[in-house]
Amino acid sequence: MVLAMLLCGAVLLLVLMGLFVFGLRRRLIQRSGGTFDCSLRWDVSEEESKDPGGKGWIYGVARYNGDRVDWFRIFSYAPRPRRTMERNGIEVLDRRLPSGEEELALLSDQMVLGCAWRGTRVELAMSEDALTGFLAWLEAAPPGQRVNVA
Repeated sequence: MVLAMLLCGAVLLLVLMGLFVFGLRRRLIQRSGGTFDCSLRWDVSEEESKDPGGKGWIYGVARYNGDRVDWFRIFSYAPRPRRTMERNGIEVLDRRLPSGEEELALLSDQMVLGCAWRGTRVELAMSEDALTGFLAWLEAAPPGQRVNVA
């Protein structure tokens, strides 16, 4: 009986430590500011972009870091970003509202922004406020950089 209680206590302690580390990681990512909730779908085909099915979306947090935006997975312990996109490599192709099963896969009131990054089609889902900030960040590129904002 004592062994079972110790085992349950150890499992509970591990779960609480895991949740604490998730929260600490999110705080460290947000510490420098310039973060926003941003779901990501990487390497989307043309058919998927025209008829979205809701599959492939990953919840995350994006952070502006100079001339690049770093994207971190929410459910990860990794201290480094999963994806990094430089401003001069991002080309905005379209924007749309989520449709069909996508509405269930994404957070409420998000817009989907279709982009090309160095030849790879990427879709980012973010709130309208975050979308306005993202497009302003893209347009604020230093002189001489080619920026295409649809």
